[in-house]
Amino acid sequence: MGKRHISLKDLAEELGVSISTVSRALKNHPDISTELTQKIQQLAHERNYVPNPLAMGLLRQQTKMIGVIVPDIVTHFFASIISGIESVAEENGYFIVISSSAESYAKEVESVENLLKTRVEGLIVCLSQETKKFTHFERMIKNEIPLVFFDRVCEALNVPTVTVNGHEAVKSIIRHFKENGRSRIAYISGPEHLNISKNRKEGYLEGLRENDIEFYPELLVECNLGANEATLATRKLLSLPEKPDAIFGINDTIAFAAMKEIKKHGLKIPDDIALVGFTDEFHSTVVDPTLTSVTHPTFQMGQEAARLFFKCTEAGSSTSERVVLPTELVIRKSSVKLKRKNFNFPQ
Repeated sequence: MGKRHISLKDLAEELGVSISTVSRALKNHPDISTELTQKIQQLAHERNYVPNPLAMGLLRQQTKMIGVIVPDIVTHFFASIISGIESVAEENGYFIVISSSAESYAKEVESVENLLKTRVEGLIVCLSQETKKFTHFERMIKNEIPLVFFDRVCEALNVPTVTVNGHEAVKSIIRHFKENGRSRIAYISGPEHLNISKNRKEGYLEGLRENDIEFYPELLVECNLGANEATLATRKLLSLPEKPDAIFGINDTIAFAAMKEIKKHGLKIPDDIALVGFTDEFHSTVVDPTLTSVTHPTFQMGQEAARLFFKCTEAGSSTSERVVLPTELVIRKSSVKLKRKNFNFPQ
């Protein structure tokens, strides 16, 4: 059998005193005699007693824990956001407990329930791609439990959010494609109900209008946010009688899948088809050709989400602040005509 942690109750029973007496003696309380204080502290040392911060937090109704739910914990995108959350949490004497929804609505609901059972003080969440109902979060709001959304958010709920300006980011992609002579621009979007899909689609359509580029309905395709469906979506685009001369995806995972499928069809990037991603994962710099992508300020997004969380926890305060962060289009070889030989590509 494994050893269990020694508790205040164990020390009290061994010495024949109350738990409160042990607790006060360990804090050198003046109401406890010097002799008894030394006796209690000596026993605590011998038994390797370590205070339980969770139990202490429960007594104070403050556990110093923040629950964080993300769709996955594998990609650099979410890992960087988590690091940003953790940096601000540590500054405030808190720590985080992480759960992955694995892009599942049911798993997200389960994660919310499990984290609340562990007595986290609130949640910072990026929605799963399956989430269309929000009763699990509405209950939190009703019970005044701090809740912050980031990246994929529910705009209908009156809670703080942190997002990027995806609308303007996509317009910058369209301008970049036009500058490089592209006119049949395809967009592989995500599930229609997600806010990131909606605002990037709006940016796509507006960007085409502003740059006098014709919209072809067959060039706007939807998939889930995974590589397999992105491959099928790319295959569909490449089977058109008139192929696109540019493709961009709602995230880099989709762009990487598209890159592989384009090469499989014997087409060259960017000669035949220019390609752009979104989120600028590390792999963007090591694929061939290097991938043009929109950089998310991921670490800052995590920091902002945590700061909003602590605004929610301030006594008597409530906020529905919406932070929108800027992005940057990082141009690499996958989208630029090769005749521009003097272009210095970032690595």
